[in-house]
Amino acid sequence: MLKNIPLLIILVFMGLSTHTLSNEVNLPTLNALKDKTSISGLSSGAFMAAQFHVAYSKDLVGVGIVAGGPWNCAGTNPLIPPLSTAVSTCMDPCKNNWFYQWFGCPSMLLPNSDFLASLAKSNADLGQIDDIENLKDDKVYIFSGKNDHTVVTDVVDTTTEFYQNLGISEQSILYNDQTQAGHAFITSDPKDTPCNETQSPFINDCDIPQAQKILSHIYGDLNPASSHLSGELISFNQTDFFESELTSMNDTAYVYVPENCKAQSCKVHVALHGCQQGVSVLGTTYIEQTGYMEVADTNNIIVLYPQVKKSSLVPFNPKGCWDFWGYSNNSLPPYTYYQKQAPQMVAIKKMVDHLTGSASQISQQF
Repeated sequence: MLKNIPLLIILVFMGLSTHTLSNEVNLPTLNALKDKTSISGLSSGAFMAAQFHVAYSKDLVGVGIVAGGPWNCAGTNPLIPPLSTAVSTCMDPCKNNWFYQWFGCPSMLLPNSDFLASLAKSNADLGQIDDIENLKDDKVYIFSGKNDHTVVTDVVDTTTEFYQNLGISEQSILYNDQTQAGHAFITSDPKDTPCNETQSPFINDCDIPQAQKILSHIYGDLNPASSHLSGELISFNQTDFFESELTSMNDTAYVYVPENCKAQSCKVHVALHGCQQGVSVLGTTYIEQTGYMEVADTNNIIVLYPQVKKSSLVPFNPKGCWDFWGYSNNSLPPYTYYQKQAPQMVAIKKMVDHLTGSASQISQQF
């Protein structure tokens, strides 16, 4: 009997959980609002959020970019392979150079926001991304920690410049580069990692509820976050939305559905984890500790959590990062990772379209 006590304790705590975690099913169709979708991400998820926002701007109202560079950052120098640019120019181009550490990183080594804005316009003209005019009424939240030495603030600065070059007003961009944070998504939970550190799970207590900040900037004034979740965290079969293993996407992904959203149309927010944060590495830590569900629960927002997994050889994605340099095409030209046809972006778009589809299947899913 004693050997069963730990199991009984686990079952008791599962019964006291503030939300239900469903067994894996198909992604439900929820008749969500088609014109209220937004996206955010940390690190590689931030780069992907920026790419998706620009590529599918017609369908989005805003973006949150935490420690990430501009759309197609890895393509800022056409003469250099995107992978090389991704791990240098797009992260810390002046790393380990004492001269630059003292006197500042020269702009010529940083992402070229002027060039990338021009490239976005030409891609839009060719129909490879949506018309950039769609961006002008969107809300953009950008964050860089002052102690982030992974994706440095000089790089994130160019994200702001990129959006301004495409005509987004200063009033529409909320940029926080004054918090002493490491490379992490930040919260107001004292149980999380201290603010200025950079370590797994890359969720830090900086006394700032970042999920609330992002969603409030995008959607306007919101209700306070819930202390007791009403809804359901559903694990679903993500393989329905991609075809090739080159996408490095996980078989399982998650969606949080507030109780109200089972019966009425709600907004959709896509929350993208960073490298080494997917469920295959951390379980549901990023999903459950970033605060998105608590804000969504009281504000009629469905939160979609697509997932990427680690892959060592083909594709080469050893840290489980989102593709912002082309690995989903074996890192070979022609590069499409920043266009609407990019495999990971197609998969995310299919998931969003599924959530905003017909309500006919709701009763079957719940």
